Amino acid sequence: MLSVIISTDGVEQPAVATLAALVPGAAAGVIREVLLVDRASTDVIERVADVAGCGYLTSTGSRAAAMAAGAKAARSPWLMFLHAGAVLDSGWIEETQQFIQRISASDRPRAGIFRYARSPYDETGFRDEVKHFIRKVSGPKADQGLLIARDHYERLGGHADASRAEAKLLRQLGRASRTMLRSRIMMVA
Repeated sequence: MLSVIISTDGVEQPAVATLAALVPGAAAGVIREVLLVDRASTDVIERVADVAGCGYLTSTGSRAAAMAAGAKAARSPWLMFLHAGAVLDSGWIEETQQFIQRISASDRPRAGIFRYARSPYDETGFRDEVKHFIRKVSGPKADQGLLIARDHYERLGGHADASRAEAKLLRQLGRASRTMLRSRIMMVA
């Protein structure tokens, strides 16, 4: 049903945190495969992929190039793009299933973006509160994940290997063809 593509930078802990949040989805049969795409090309992430039973790819260049490489290797009709360190809350499984069923049955392509939540371990100073407020009003960011049908992703041109390509893809979707999901995502590393 769903291929999850996780871009990593050669660091184990954020990748493991993201994978741990995905285990219930794999157990529920929502996830067909997980691909770790390592931009640092280290044996650390290759070992994590081996232990977790994930696919492993390397990619040089931008994070967007890594996401594009993962999408090309993915086998499922639906793609979920996550950054290493992104942790989904427990409601993501049911909501993802409902979203995929609803969009697959409609003639209107849409993409889902998870709702950003601050980590409870984040700093809470005035400057941090201002950053959080600006983030809330400025629209979705690439680290909020992206849930999209492969054919819709390909029609949009996917992730280009350019600076700010992830932000460009979100802008291409526009407000009319993206849904802010209720499930929250937070960055832990």
